[in-house]
Amino acid sequence: MTMRYTLIIATVFLLLVSCKGEKEAPQDPDIYYTCSMDPQVIAYKPGKCPICHMELTKVKKTNGDMKDEIQLSDQQIQLGNIMTDTIRTGTIGDQLVLTATLNFDQMKSSSVSSRIMGRIEKLYFKNLGDYVKKGSPLYDLYSEELNNAKQEYLLTLDKKKTFSGETVIDFDQLLQSAKNKLLLWGMTEAQVEELEKNGKAAPVTTFYSTAAGYITTLDIREGDYVMEGSTIIKLADLSSLWAEAQVYTSQLADIDRSSIATVQLPDFDDKEIKGRIEFVNPEINPDTRINLIRVSIPNSGMPAYVLLKNPQRKTLTLPIDAVIRDGKGATVWIQTADKTFKSVMVQTGLESDDRIEIKSGLTIGDIVVIRGTYLLNSEFIFKKGTTPMSGHDMKNM
Repeated sequence: MTMRYTLIIATVFLLLVSCKGEKEAPQDPDIYYTCSMDPQVIAYKPGKCPICHMELTKVKKTNGDMKDEIQLSDQQIQLGNIMTDTIRTGTIGDQLVLTATLNFDQMKSSSVSSRIMGRIEKLYFKNLGDYVKKGSPLYDLYSEELNNAKQEYLLTLDKKKTFSGETVIDFDQLLQSAKNKLLLWGMTEAQVEELEKNGKAAPVTTFYSTAAGYITTLDIREGDYVMEGSTIIKLADLSSLWAEAQVYTSQLADIDRSSIATVQLPDFDDKEIKGRIEFVNPEINPDTRINLIRVSIPNSGMPAYVLLKNPQRKTLTLPIDAVIRDGKGATVWIQTADKTFKSVMVQTGLESDDRIEIKSGLTIGDIVVIRGTYLLNSEFIFKKGTTPMSGHDMKNM
C-alpha cells in the first residue's frame, strides 16, 4: 500500500511540474515559421520544410501584418531581388510615346452592292488586296428580272418605230420609263445604247465598279446567288491611313489635341510622318481604363508609334516598373518599416523613356519599391486571400 501511495504522489507531482513549465513558457501567437522557397508552408514551431527540406524561417507578426501591410523575411527580400528608392522631384520628358496600329481610313471606304437579284456568273477580281479602278468590270450577273426589263425596253422601242404618229400613246415617255428602270438596276448609259443598237438582249449583264480602292472584303464566289442590296465587295482608299494609339485615361488631360502629332515608322528606319489628332474616343474601356486617339497620316503601310509633344515640367517621377496597373487603377508598394511594405494607390501622368509621373498618392521622401513589386503582390494575395487593390477607395483617385 505504501508503495502504491508513493507512485500516485510522484505522478501528481510530475503533472504539476509539467503544467507549471507550460505556464512559464507559453507559445507566442505572434511567431510562426515559413519557408522562403515555399511560402505556403506555415508552421508554429521550428523545423524543416516538408517540400524542399530547408530550415524554416522565423517570422514575427505585426499589427500591420494583420491589416494592409505585409512583412517579408531577409531571405524573401534577397530571393525576390526587392529594391527600394526614395521618391523625389524630377523633370518628366516633353514627349509621350504611344504604341499605335495603322488602319485604313473608314471615311474613305465604300461598298459596291447588287441592285437586283441574280446569279454571279463571273468575277473579274477574286483576291483581297486587289486594286479596283472606278469603272472597271466587277462581275457578270444572270437575272431573269433584268432580262425581262431589257425585253420590255426593246419591245417599247420597236412599238415606237412601228406606230410612231399613228396613235395617241406617248411612246417617248414609255421608252424613257423603261430606260430608267435599266439604269436604276445598274446598267450604264453605254450598255443601254448598245442594247438599242443591237436590238438583242444578252443573257448576262456586266456590272462595273462605282468606286476605286483596294478590296478589303470579298464574300461572293462565282455561282452564288445574290439578293437586291447584297454587298459584292468593300473597297478602301489607302491614300491616307489612321494611326490609332492607346492612351491611359490619366494621360488624356496632358494631351494637346490641337498640336501636331508625329507618327514614327520603325520598319522604315524610324521614318517620321506629321499628322493631326482627328478623333479621341469619348468612351473609356472600364476594364483597362484605356482610351483611343486617332491620327490621320499619308499611307506608308507599316506599324507605327505616335509621339505627342507636351510642355516639360518638374514633378514626382518613378521608374515605370515600380507602378502596377490594371483595370482598377495604378498602385505602388512603399516601405513603412523594416522589412514591412504597404500598397498605396497613385494617379499617374506622363511617361517618358523609363520614367512615369506620379500626380498624387505619394509625397517626397516616401520609400518606394522599384523592383520586385509583383512578388509583393503575389505574397500579399497568398497571405491575405485578397488583392492589394481591394482595400483602396477608387472614388478618391
